[in-house]
Amino acid sequence: MNPLMRTGNNLPSLIENFFGRDMNDFFNSNMPALSNVPAVNVVEHQDGFRIEVAAPGLKKEDFKLNLNHNNLTISAYQESKKEETDQAGEKYTRREFSYSSFQRTFTLPTSVDAENIQASYTDGVLKIELPKREEAKVKPPRQIEIG
Repeated sequence: MNPLMRTGNNLPSLIENFFGRDMNDFFNSNMPALSNVPAVNVVEHQDGFRIEVAAPGLKKEDFKLNLNHNNLTISAYQESKKEETDQAGEKYTRREFSYSSFQRTFTLPTSVDAENIQASYTDGVLKIELPKREEAKVKPPRQIEIG
C-alpha cells in the first residue's frame, strides 16, 4: 500500500476510501490504452477534499457536474469545426471537425457536505471543493475535567 495513503495511526485514510478498490480496478482494467480522460489530483485537507481535473482548451460551459446520491460525475463535451473555401484564387472546400468528451465518476465519502460543493475553472484546471461535514472534521485533542 502506498504510504501516502495512510494516516499516522496506520488506518486507511479517507482518500484511500474515497477512491477505493473500484477506482484502482477501473484504471487497471477498464481504461483503453489511448484515452482522452484527463489527469485528476485528489487532495485531502483539514476542511475537506479538492479534486483538480487537468482539462486545458475547454471552457467552463463544456463541463457538467452531477451529484446523484453520493456519486459525483464530472463530464465534458467539446465540438470543434473548421471550414475553409476559395483561397488564393483556387476553389476548394475543406471541412474539419472533431468531437471530444470524457466522464469520470467518484463515490464520495459520507463525510462530504454535499450541499456545499463548489467548482471553478481557471487556467485549464477544473477545481471542485468538497467540504467535510462539521462532525467529520478532525478536532484537536482536549482535556476533560473530572467533576
